[in-house]
Amino acid sequence: MRMHTVGDMFKRILTLGTGALLGVALTVAGVRVAAAWNLFPNRELSRSANYVREVMQLVGENYVDEKAAAYEQLAKTALHGMVESLDPHSQFLEAKDNEEFEEDLVGEFGGIGIQVETRQGKAVVIAPLAGTPGERAGIRRGDVIVSIDGTAVETNSTMDGIVSRLRGKPKTKVLVGVFRPSTKATMDLALVREVIKIESVRDVRVIGDGVGYVQLSEFSEHTGEQFGKALEQLLQSGATSLVIDMRNNPGGLLDAAVEVAEPFFKKGELIVYTQGRKQSDREDYKAEADGTPVTLPLAVLINAGSASAAEVVTGALRDTGRAVVVGERSFGKGSVQSVFKLKNGEGLRLTTARYYTPSGVSIHEKGIAPHVEIVMTPDEDAKLRRQRARPDITDAKEFKERFGFEPIEDRQLQAALDVLHGVRLLDQRATWPIAR
Repeated sequence: MRMHTVGDMFKRILTLGTGALLGVALTVAGVRVAAAWNLFPNRELSRSANYVREVMQLVGENYVDEKAAAYEQLAKTALHGMVESLDPHSQFLEAKDNEEFEEDLVGEFGGIGIQVETRQGKAVVIAPLAGTPGERAGIRRGDVIVSIDGTAVETNSTMDGIVSRLRGKPKTKVLVGVFRPSTKATMDLALVREVIKIESVRDVRVIGDGVGYVQLSEFSEHTGEQFGKALEQLLQSGATSLVIDMRNNPGGLLDAAVEVAEPFFKKGELIVYTQGRKQSDREDYKAEADGTPVTLPLAVLINAGSASAAEVVTGALRDTGRAVVVGERSFGKGSVQSVFKLKNGEGLRLTTARYYTPSGVSIHEKGIAPHVEIVMTPDEDAKLRRQRARPDITDAKEFKERFGFEPIEDRQLQAALDVLHGVRLLDQRATWPIAR
């Protein structure tokens, strides 16, 4: 994590994932502690602040519903309106939202370590994560969560509601009622929550003719480390080319994006840079890893759901000729935000700059065009998204019984494999002796 001093404050730059559409943010460095609004007083600010104060006082003293016109509530509502009217990515975060936001950036949270999905109105366990309280308590795939802390999980409860009840601060207790269909038994399990790390690097495997495949679902603090291990695993397994699948990846930490791109760059090479209002605001992010770069033939898969940090990696690899990009034009999220800590656990994220590929191209509102365009229908994309999320179900019959459709061909992945096959043939041809 890079730290930068600005006066007596610490700045944490954040490139938002895609705001309300995709809901994941992309962070760059450090933390800036926001001071009072009059830290840099000026006449215009004072006049405007006084005017807001006058209006708040009029509302607070005269509105018919005294409770609704409480000054604290009026202030928060005013802050929401002021910040969120600027652009879709700036936001005033109340304490609970700010806490969840920071958990998403870190890529870990307090919980019991089970993956859950709703099926026929029930909360069904997909699988417990290895080494977590859920696994140690004996929770199995297919178990149904019927109660949490003695309160029944109602039919058709929302997934967010169920997950929020299972989550909590580490070392706190939660009582989970589990029904096991295979034995018709119901169990009450007393669990202690632990820190659960989100696996953003998934489905690491070698496909067919020596093609390494890795799926990146987001960019959190652990993504760079996880990707490094996945890449090493694929190389040791004999991979001679590589596919990085970032379809529907909404973004995450910028430092993580730089770490994912680093293995393919020489030390000191520019991967991405950010540029604010002033020329002096430019900040370069260069490869820092020692050693020889990985030079395998490389394909990157993207679609319209690939944004922010995913576009940073794609843009760096495409811009420098290190990868063939396959799929659809990416989302086009290239604005940069600064994250401020406010009072009472609240926060502010504010657009302060944009990021650029090594050659100076801005992705904002443009996206990245693939070299090989393969457009999927909305129905195909929805089915493939489900298939990519459940690589553990390899039996087509079981998959259809579970999700109501047979697995379909991934035309974008197949196109990437065809491209890599062609690149390898050209590389082999370059070593052939020339007839004289």
